[in-house]
Amino acid sequence: MLLLALAAVPGAAAIVEEVMVVTATVESMYGKPVTQPITVTVFRDDDRARAPFLVLNHGRPAQPDEYAKMGRVRYADNARWFVSKGFAVFVPTRIGYGVTGGEDMEYSGIGSARNYPPGFEAAAQQTLRVIDLARGLPYVDGERGVLVGQSFGGSATLAAAARRPPGLVAAINFAGGGGGNPTSRPGEPSRPDLLEKTFAGYGRTTAVPCLWLYSTNDRYFGAEYPKQWFEAYRRGNAAATFVALPPLPASLGPDGHATFTRNPAAWQPAVETFLDGLGFGGLKPPP
Repeated sequence: MLLLALAAVPGAAAIVEEVMVVTATVESMYGKPVTQPITVTVFRDDDRARAPFLVLNHGRPAQPDEYAKMGRVRYADNARWFVSKGFAVFVPTRIGYGVTGGEDMEYSGIGSARNYPPGFEAAAQQTLRVIDLARGLPYVDGERGVLVGQSFGGSATLAAAARRPPGLVAAINFAGGGGGNPTSRPGEPSRPDLLEKTFAGYGRTTAVPCLWLYSTNDRYFGAEYPKQWFEAYRRGNAAATFVALPPLPASLGPDGHATFTRNPAAWQPAVETFLDGLGFGGLKPPP
């Protein structure tokens, strides 16, 4: 079932915001299956007849009581930037979060008992359903798509790319990982060894270029673990690039993990260069 709402975005008359619903089936780390509709926010330029798709995955709050407060995830400013680069942008609010609600299907345990792959897979399965949704729309070029994710959403992006979905040509991982706690364990996520092993596995089955971006003052994962994870990933996927972003300025907050939303100027040049190198630079704004 697909529900559609259309509204102009203030200040950008050609950009419209649509709300759609698509049903996904996922399984928890305990093997429990759940089938549930998820809310997907779409930003696109209605002057563009067909655009490549971009799925933008959100992260996971540090505290469970914050999940419901996420509302309908939009990443509006960043989504509009990607629209300006020629994409139709799809932002799912996954099961267990915000307006979609439901059980927490991405729970991975605590401490040494962490089990990341099932949670990443649950998020990846929802991402694949959003890709299916996007590729079936008349204004989408289903043969040219990019996955983007922030934090846990970055891990979901890597997991989904490893599935080799049709139409995917690239993936971008912003500060991907899991098990971080910037307050009680700054820079020391739970089971970094398991994350390294998991990402290494994704690299072996990914067939598209991937860009990794991490701030040097990321308080969830620190500066060194992401480099180790990347090296493990790149052994399987040589078409991967790592960019160390500058520390988030103190005026914007204490934690570089928030660079994606708080300091776009730090990452936009690297992302634009990456996309241009894949042929997306030729997507000119409609006349």
